[in-house]
Amino acid sequence: MSVKIRLARRGAKKRPYYNIVVANSRSPRDGRFIEIIGKYNPLLTHEDENRIKINTEKASYWLSKGAQPTERVQKFFDKLKVKAA
Repeated sequence: MSVKIRLARRGAKKRPYYNIVVANSRSPRDGRFIEIIGKYNPLLTHEDENRIKINTEKASYWLSKGAQPTERVQKFFDKLKVKAA
């Protein structure tokens, strides 16, 4: 089973809000997932500390288990300096 760390869209029309989830790569984008490890709100300013919230311990755990982040999630990890444990 291939595991991905990716965004799952939530929120209303034209008001996006995303959960950062660990999911099977075959599951649909907003479908079944294993665990929620963070949140991303693109409507907040870049300086706002609540724009990206990631549980770094869970993220590094899943990276050490071989989970592959998507490009966008990898940018978040680079910004927050999340590495595999």
